[in-house]
Amino acid sequence: MRRARRGWRWAGCTAVRRETRLEEKEVFGGLVWILVASSNVPLPLLQGWVMFVSVTAFVLSLVFLGMFLSGMVTQIDANWNFLDFAYHFTVFVFYFGAFLLEAATTSLHDLHCNRTATLQPLLNDNQYNINVAATIFAFVTTACYGCSLGLALRRWRP
Repeated sequence: MRRARRGWRWAGCTAVRRETRLEEKEVFGGLVWILVASSNVPLPLLQGWVMFVSVTAFVLSLVFLGMFLSGMVTQIDANWNFLDFAYHFTVFVFYFGAFLLEAATTSLHDLHCNRTATLQPLLNDNQYNINVAATIFAFVTTACYGCSLGLALRRWRP
C-alpha cells in the first residue's frame, strides 16, 4: 500500500512537470514570435519561416495543453505517448531549422544593400539586437523541445 501512494505522488509530480514544460515552451516560443514580428523583417523569406514555425508551434502547444488539462486525453482512445513523441519530434526539427534561419539572418548584420543609391546595412543596430535576442530564444525553445523529445521517447519506448 505504501508503494502505491508513492507511485501516485510521483505520477502527480510528473503531470505537473509536464504542464510546466509546455508552459516554458509556449513562453519562449511566444518571445521568438514577438521579437521577430517587432523587427522590420528585412529578409521575409527567412524570417517568414521562423514566424510560421513559432506561431504554429505556439498554437499547437496551447491546443495540446488544453486537451491535457481538460481531461480529453482520457476520453480519446489513442496512443498518447506516441503522439507526444511525434509532436515533439516534428516541432523540434522545425524549430531547429527556424533557429538556423534566424541565426543566418542575424549574421547578415554587416551586409550592405543598395537602397536608393546609398549603401546601408541590412540591419540597423536596434534590429540587430532584436534579432540576436530572437536567435537566443529560438535556441532556448529548440533546447526545450529537444528535452521534451527525449522525455517523450523514454515514455513511448516499451
